[in-house]
Amino acid sequence: MRYLIVSDIHGDAYSTKFICDYFKNNKLDQILLLGDVLYHGPRNDLPKDYNPKECIKLLNELADKIIWIRGNCDAEVDEMVLNFKVNEKIDLVLNKINAHLEHGHHLDEYKGNPDLVLYGHTHIPECALHNKTLYFNPGSISLPKNNTKKSFAILDDRNISLYDMDGNILDNFSF
Repeated sequence: MRYLIVSDIHGDAYSTKFICDYFKNNKLDQILLLGDVLYHGPRNDLPKDYNPKECIKLLNELADKIIWIRGNCDAEVDEMVLNFKVNEKIDLVLNKINAHLEHGHHLDEYKGNPDLVLYGHTHIPECALHNKTLYFNPGSISLPKNNTKKSFAILDDRNISLYDMDGNILDNFSF
């Protein structure tokens, strides 16, 4: 299967439309949404294209294709308007890769030993190997930090690639 991995949308309708169109146009199988979907949060600036209602509409069109992990800015009210289930964190197998998905704000408490940890929260892309586990953060599609670009990732077979919105590969890892 081919997975689109995205985090920290924060209500940015332009970035949400980009991700939804990319998903459809590239015939991907599932979206792994690593949290902070609608609300920009008290520490973040308002995204330029902040329009949570448009994000709701766009994402609900793909509801059966989304695995959503709750972020620290996601609230119960978000569950009332988004037509897909929220998970606090989840362990699953993606293309024969044992994976753990969470938002990342409690990542230091995680004690598992998967092959892959997917997380967001920091708005900074990361691809780092620690004790045979790849820790991968796709960065933020709407509010990147530390002079990074708006980014997302694709897991295709046993290869994970980080992309910017111009289609450039920023990082790549194969299992």
